[in-house]
Amino acid sequence: MALFDLPLDELRAYRSASAEPADFDAFWAKTLQQTREHDLDARFEPLETGLKTVQVYDVTFAGFGGHPVKGWLTVPAGSDEPLPTVVEFLGYGGGRALAHMHLLWASAGFAHFVMDTRGQDSEWGGGETPDPVGSAPAGPGFMTRGIEDPESYYYRRLFTDGVRAVEAARTHPLTDASRTAAVGASQGGGITIAVGGLVPDLVAVAPDVPFLCDFPRATTLTDREPYREIGNYLKAFRGRTDQVMRTLSYFDGVHFAARGRAPALFSAGLEDRTCPPSTVFAAFNAWGNDDKSIEVYEFNDHEGGGPYQEAVKLRWLPARF
Repeated sequence: MALFDLPLDELRAYRSASAEPADFDAFWAKTLQQTREHDLDARFEPLETGLKTVQVYDVTFAGFGGHPVKGWLTVPAGSDEPLPTVVEFLGYGGGRALAHMHLLWASAGFAHFVMDTRGQDSEWGGGETPDPVGSAPAGPGFMTRGIEDPESYYYRRLFTDGVRAVEAARTHPLTDASRTAAVGASQGGGITIAVGGLVPDLVAVAPDVPFLCDFPRATTLTDREPYREIGNYLKAFRGRTDQVMRTLSYFDGVHFAARGRAPALFSAGLEDRTCPPSTVFAAFNAWGNDDKSIEVYEFNDHEGGGPYQEAVKLRWLPARF
């Protein structure tokens, strides 16, 4: 697939035109305050997996609205002291799957916390976290659920779950709360950016080919799903563009990125039509810490760097801890 977005030198200078709501910080402070009125109630049940090099815990904690959210915590076998911790968020449409599918970070000596994604467990992986909140009419998928208002939008719940996942991971005696990083690809990268903007004391974030960034450009540049879900909704509900874009502005990774304080490692694929490179660079260029870098994969689509990017992170992250 040919290059379709801005040239690389223009990407490095690109800034989003996404308008930040005046009450952005107040909206998220209120959301997190309301959520923290519910007991976190993080529970870790040892799981027998047959794996000899790691110990796995089946996790449940209270996310947005006190709703139960599942996860996995995996640590190197025989660990007896707090470990640097990697909290991982998942891509669009999938769930936490099976515990033995998440071995990379524990194999590198970290505690690894994988958050299940509410309601998303049927396209791949499988999960066990329902989303008990309904919505007004919406298109297939998750991008338009509750999109009429920021208070009801699906990603308000999911981003809040992400913050609570960090809080839950930090309660286990084998995790070091002072050495916690967030990682994720695609939707997981978008959640990583949001969490990086809402949790001020992470030591590092690593969003790969992140989704949910620069909505005004993304929704008009690519016709691929999932962004196309928004276009299809507006195609059916004519005249709601301003209302929808107002809602999305509260969830735009560009605005979270401006609040990011941790060192950051991004990645982008220049042939990525799912998360166009300009939208990734919009968040990267807005990131609030000068200790940041971006790996660029010139001839890759949404797979980005794949295992090559994993190798880069395995070299980069230990230095941040």
